Amino acid sequence: MKGASEMDEFILETRQLTKKFGNKLAVDHVNMHIKKGDIYGLIGKNGAGKTTIMRMMLSLAFPTSGDIYMYGKKITGTSDVRMGSLIEAPGIFKSYTAYENLKSFCVLYGIKDTIIEPILKIVGLADTGKKKAGQFSLGMKQRLGIAIALLAEPEIIILDEPVNGLDPAGIKDVRDLVIKLNKEKGVTFVISSHLLDELSKMVTKYGIINNGFLLEEIDAGELERRGRHQMLITVSDPLRSADLIATMIPPQDICIAGNQVIVNAHFEESARFNKLLVENGIWVSSLELKSEGVEQYYMNAMGDMR
Repeated sequence: MKGASEMDEFILETRQLTKKFGNKLAVDHVNMHIKKGDIYGLIGKNGAGKTTIMRMMLSLAFPTSGDIYMYGKKITGTSDVRMGSLIEAPGIFKSYTAYENLKSFCVLYGIKDTIIEPILKIVGLADTGKKKAGQFSLGMKQRLGIAIALLAEPEIIILDEPVNGLDPAGIKDVRDLVIKLNKEKGVTFVISSHLLDELSKMVTKYGIINNGFLLEEIDAGELERRGRHQMLITVSDPLRSADLIATMIPPQDICIAGNQVIVNAHFEESARFNKLLVENGIWVSSLELKSEGVEQYYMNAMGDMR
């Protein structure tokens, strides 16, 4: 059993969170642990339960069983003002400017409108002037949605597929904004996305979910350490090359595939390997470094479940 101080270190935590729709178990006893300052990536295929979990965090849906805690205090069915969100398409007024949209939400939330200009500057929409939100690009609409989520100055923002359908420039804009808010404003994020390699450019911790069950929580640094790193050396004599390289590293880290010698890890030795082979009369036509990304790690995790 966790003590109070250990529980309070999590800005958001779920305990045995479960949701059924009829006989279908959509979320299966999920225990998530999100620390202040995390950019937490919730990853899983469509229908895995990501959106349902996020909706329960925001009290837009209610658990069949289990609980959600913020700073160790149970969330009891009403939305917490310390949480902002962008779930699916942002709810904006298309006939309003960016400023008018934020003004409307300030009135709705009872917030002074002096906060509008600084937020528009943060999200990069300060220069949109009288342009209506309906004329915005999809990326601009996503940034406006995040601006609306920022109005109540939340400590944590929940984003469900925030870069879905965006072009590369729009994806970069949203990614840069998330990183900026996290670094400069200390905002914690929970983000779902199926674009796993894109998500890896900003996430600090992952939750891997499949069929409603949380398979694993893993820090981005630990995932990087666990990932498979290989050096592919294309050579004129692979057998002799492997024997030579085995004088420098453990033989079990070396294998041969066609005209390539494959070395697991040891990236820092690449120049020495090349020098050794050339000095022994072996022609090295290419040397490629490959790292397993989050997408491959996820696929491996899914494979382990089958």
